[in-house]
Amino acid sequence: MTKNFKYLNNINFPSDIKKLSHKELKILINEVREEMIDAVSETGGHLGAGLGVVELTVVLHYIFNTPNDKLIWDVGHQSYPHKILTGRKDKIRTLRKGKGLSGFTKRSESEYDPFGAAHSSTSISSALGIAVANKLSNKSDNVVAVIGDGAISAGMAYEAMNNAGSSKTKIIVILNDNDMSIAKPVGAMRAYLAKILSGKIYFSLRETLKLIISAFSKRFSKKAGKAEDFLRSVVTGGTLFNSMGFYYVGPIDGHDVDALISVLKNAKEINYDGPIMIHIKTEKGKGYKFAENSDDKYHGVTKFNVNTGIQEKSKSNIPSYTKVFAETLVKHAEKDSKIIGITAAMPSGTGMDIFGKKFPSRTFDVGIAEQHAVTFAAGLATEGYKPFAAIYSTFLQRAYDQVVHDVAIQSLPVRFAIDRAGLVGADGPTHAGSFDITYLSTLPNFVVMAASDESELVKMVNTSIDINDKPSAFRYPRGNGIGLKLPTINEKLEIGKGRIIKEGKKVALLNFGARLNECLIARENLLKKGISITIVDARFTKPLDENLIWQIAIDHEVLISIEEGSIGGFGSHVAQFLTDKNLLDNNLKYRSMILPDRFIDHDKPELMYKYAGLDSSNIENKILDTLNSKVIIKKTN
Repeated sequence: MTKNFKYLNNINFPSDIKKLSHKELKILINEVREEMIDAVSETGGHLGAGLGVVELTVVLHYIFNTPNDKLIWDVGHQSYPHKILTGRKDKIRTLRKGKGLSGFTKRSESEYDPFGAAHSSTSISSALGIAVANKLSNKSDNVVAVIGDGAISAGMAYEAMNNAGSSKTKIIVILNDNDMSIAKPVGAMRAYLAKILSGKIYFSLRETLKLIISAFSKRFSKKAGKAEDFLRSVVTGGTLFNSMGFYYVGPIDGHDVDALISVLKNAKEINYDGPIMIHIKTEKGKGYKFAENSDDKYHGVTKFNVNTGIQEKSKSNIPSYTKVFAETLVKHAEKDSKIIGITAAMPSGTGMDIFGKKFPSRTFDVGIAEQHAVTFAAGLATEGYKPFAAIYSTFLQRAYDQVVHDVAIQSLPVRFAIDRAGLVGADGPTHAGSFDITYLSTLPNFVVMAASDESELVKMVNTSIDINDKPSAFRYPRGNGIGLKLPTINEKLEIGKGRIIKEGKKVALLNFGARLNECLIARENLLKKGISITIVDARFTKPLDENLIWQIAIDHEVLISIEEGSIGGFGSHVAQFLTDKNLLDNNLKYRSMILPDRFIDHDKPELMYKYAGLDSSNIENKILDTLNSKVIIKKTN
């Protein structure tokens, strides 16, 4: 901590907050907000979401007895104030750095993080699970879930609410409605919440307290019926939540400390066997004018100047892979009216904002609903359209059943643009694209590609346009390309054909994905030691270029495959082919380099790949070790 705050310097754990008066709490809130802004200006990270819940965070820890009472933050990118107040303020400037604090909640980091998160819409389900466990263990601890208006639109949240409403188990769900997730929330839920706020039911403090106290001061019985009915009738927007079995309260001002204290205190103390929904209205980016005035409310920021709000710009003029994909798709869509762009609440992250500006009527942001996005794309494909579902690798995992049943089995030509393939740096293991090669390449009727550079990405987008009889996917990493001149949209790949980059005699490196440059570096270093190396860019894991792999297998002593994915992916398919063709019986030494069987913590990407064993030095060592290894076959009688 860099400043001498009046109260925050003495707050080490939530128990210290309880010593403060209401007036002192408000000063503490300002100090937490200031400290958070200052810290994130040095580290980068998620800013706007946390600024919007500072009052809520302080009051939650003031009212509830954490960590015995469980506090669950959906997604977790709004948890920085929570971290500051729960024994981690001295480490807050290590956010998202190697060996530092996670940018999300993490069970192994603190007992105040009862459930780890980084993907959305899990809080109500996990809260209900914890609450039921408490009931079975005869514990009376409270369980509180905080979920945003974007996250509550996802299907899992509805499933959880449906279960919670009939469970006769008390949980407190706080709906943090800031009219802003990463992008503007979309869909019927957004319209529904807007209707609540437009119906003259945004209570003043006095009205709120009167209604809440009148409803909560009595047990839920016939005697309390009039007060309850009155509250529910005035808060007409609560009808949906009421019908799902929740006792709905709100909306109330999430920046009004006195109102929050009164409502949360009553919610904590009420003896009610069922879920309670408290709907609060907050402002994302609250308290920092540059965030408040920004379109994205400074959701995710690089390092910035606190006084000017100016963020550090990338020093590279090379476009990102995301931008290359989006601009290539735009060029095709200018000529082909059947091309459709789909994203699941990540328009800027996937480049669909670029596509959407050009073709708004052909761009669909379906919200945090990857399952729906995939089947929606499948429906479009049945009618002859060419849907491109641009989804992060880690988020596509949530729609795997739909990929299998609704796309692959029916062999529908949905194109999957898989962003953030491989390790992603500061967002850590929850956002790493580690498994898509494996989970897509196991499926019949799929074409699976990986771009080794931005030029190859353009060719893969071009190629996917013409794949009209089956699904296809192309994966590409986070960050900028390597600075190559981009091909035209007419340059396409032959399906299932790789390319030889460099020719050698002794060792063959079979690359799939963006480790190609590391392979080239390793080759140059080993050439100085007299080791001749062939480098192949496989391009496809499905279908494999069997002729090319056969040829390099019989022409080289060592064959090593390299990919930014887990076991079961490209290397496994290569090994299966080599085994089926008896190529491993001809003194060929085959090794596969994959992501290790562990989750790799957040750090700089180049360091993460070093830890994963997929940088140039590890490639060199693998080659040398394999060349020096001896295969000993023990004969048995």
